[in-house]
Amino acid sequence: MKKKLITILKRNKLVYKVYNFIMSIFWKFIGIFCPIDEKLILFNSFGGKKYDDNTRATYEYMISSGKYNDYKMIWALDNIKLGEKYNLNVVKNNSFKFFITALKAKYWISNSSMERGLKFKKNKTIYILMMHGTPMKKMGFDAIQNDFAFKTSEANIIYAQSKFEADTFIRAFKKSPESYKIVGYPRNDYLCNYNEKDIDTIKRKLNIQTDKKVILYAPTFRDFNYDANGCFIAPPIDLDKWKKELGEEYLILFRAHYEVNKVLNIQDNEFIKNVTNYEKLDELMIISDILISDYSSIIFDYSILERPIYSFAYDFEEYSEKRGLYEQVVKDLPNGVQKSEDELINKIKNCEFGIQKEITKKFRNKYVEVYGNASKYIDSIVLNDK
Repeated sequence: MKKKLITILKRNKLVYKVYNFIMSIFWKFIGIFCPIDEKLILFNSFGGKKYDDNTRATYEYMISSGKYNDYKMIWALDNIKLGEKYNLNVVKNNSFKFFITALKAKYWISNSSMERGLKFKKNKTIYILMMHGTPMKKMGFDAIQNDFAFKTSEANIIYAQSKFEADTFIRAFKKSPESYKIVGYPRNDYLCNYNEKDIDTIKRKLNIQTDKKVILYAPTFRDFNYDANGCFIAPPIDLDKWKKELGEEYLILFRAHYEVNKVLNIQDNEFIKNVTNYEKLDELMIISDILISDYSSIIFDYSILERPIYSFAYDFEEYSEKRGLYEQVVKDLPNGVQKSEDELINKIKNCEFGIQKEITKKFRNKYVEVYGNASKYIDSIVLNDK
């Protein structure tokens, strides 16, 4: 029922406008009776789907720093059991209590919309938005399939990794330029602060007991690939060919996007391991020698490591037509676009890591201008807010 309602709201502009107007007025009225708690912080990640990403990295920094012991921190989650797993203080996402908590919280920290498509934020509430990726695919009002974008309250502070990212979101979501702070992403701090012992520990956890190089294959989802079970992905690859050509030197970790319900053509064996359910993407990145993706924002994050990046865009024309891509980013990709598996395999077999490091650095310097210390930026917002 919930999914059907969301689908109706997304596809019917008139219904959305009526819903937005009525429910926004309702919660603004309720907010009159909910005084702001100066020490209450509400966290949200991917609309309540996960305990993850920049929001998690910021929360874990705040907990470990000891500077926020007198603050009450609450996570809005769809799955309450996640809270039990991580010992979080949780409110059920989209519940009555969720909206009351949001109305009382002095700070909202999220990587997506906190208001669930509505507009009820109080002027005294400080909304900190940490976007969940630098865009290659078109977003918001830039997107081909988007006739209208959900309008929620203006975030007070929005994190970005570069001027390109800030400028793109300002245009695509009609946001205020003053709200953007180019401070990097908290989720990427670990990419600059790991050691060799961390790599050994992660590999043992994944049962990778080999001296072979690791390829992380992390494609994004396709908005147009849906069946009765939800979103699926079916890369046109011949794993026997990949194993024959690359198996002596490499093994592959396959990581599907969280939107993907079903992955076709991928079966675990000694050459390839499905790590879609592995919790920490940053750990998969630091143990990988090469990244293969397509249109995913992981390309930008991985560039911090200065390692080879390939874009296996087998459906480039279809994706460009149906989803839309920012042309300049495509032109700047470290190794361009590989449209066939033969082209991709050949690129990897002839990879010169020294040369690739410089190619990746050039890309990173443009699209990830600041990185490594973003988690601490929250101190300048909360602790200096008098």
